[in-house]
Amino acid sequence: MTQFPVLIAAIDSSTARFLTLAPVSDSGLDPSPKLIEHQGLTLPEGELSGEELWSSTKTGRNRGPKGQSHSYDDHRERHEIEFERHFGRSIVSQMNQLIEDHQIQEVLLIAAPQILGIMREAVASTLPNTMKITDLNKDLTQLTAHEIHQYLAEKELLPAPHRAGIQ
Repeated sequence: MTQFPVLIAAIDSSTARFLTLAPVSDSGLDPSPKLIEHQGLTLPEGELSGEELWSSTKTGRNRGPKGQSHSYDDHRERHEIEFERHFGRSIVSQMNQLIEDHQIQEVLLIAAPQILGIMREAVASTLPNTMKITDLNKDLTQLTAHEIHQYLAEKELLPAPHRAGIQ
């Protein structure tokens, strides 16, 4: 299944959440590992509407002085991809810090489809070659830590979470 400790990075186009799963404590008081959420990241550009991000919401059209319109490429798509790549580099930097701080042995990279490719590229070129990396094409950023844990347990990527009152 999974090695311990593990880092879970749940990412969409504007949010990155980082959770760690540590092994069961030796004391026996808490028989099940729990996810611990750490400081996340947000991409301000990912949360802005077209009106807030661009001077005009319409792309590729302009009117001349006599009312004639003409097309042009304002490169919005290229700018949006660059925003996502910059965000990806910030995410990997945060992941590296958590890997170092918590002696992480495995990473579960869970990302919305539109950013998963960018994250695969950023992770592959930055994380240690010995790191086990599993990726999942899914947006889980809106779920609670417990819901993320349950979902990943159902996919057999993590051990099942402990339910209160049940040993």
